[in-house]
Amino acid sequence: MAQDKIKEVIFSKNAPAAIGPYSQGIKAGDFIFVSGQIPIDPATGSIIQGCIEEQTEQVLKNLREILAVSGLTLADIVKTTLYLKDLSDFERVNNIYKRYFVETPPARSTVEVSGLPKDVQIEIDAIAFVGKVSSEQ
Repeated sequence: MAQDKIKEVIFSKNAPAAIGPYSQGIKAGDFIFVSGQIPIDPATGSIIQGCIEEQTEQVLKNLREILAVSGLTLADIVKTTLYLKDLSDFERVNNIYKRYFVETPPARSTVEVSGLPKDVQIEIDAIAFVGKVSSEQ
């Protein structure tokens, strides 16, 4: 009897490669854990130098691409953590974030941090649910 893999590496060529010794994502059981994404343009490998809104857009696009290789969408995310360099950007980030999570937004934590990789303004990590919710109680 073959044993199923306990964890599987998730990789998308349409999202930035990891900039350290970690995976873009890991599937474990019915969940995919997506590593923190920063506003790197996967086509150029360059940091998006624009405003917090532009950086947030790129981060969410990167998350979307990593989930897509597993047939998931942002709607499958059950939890995110946002790391902001400046918590005064909270409302500006929310204005972008709510466009990507229109119905049933995931649970979320938002924290201000003193610094982020590559001196970006935002990083987001996510947990997505792969399984189907049973209609049986």
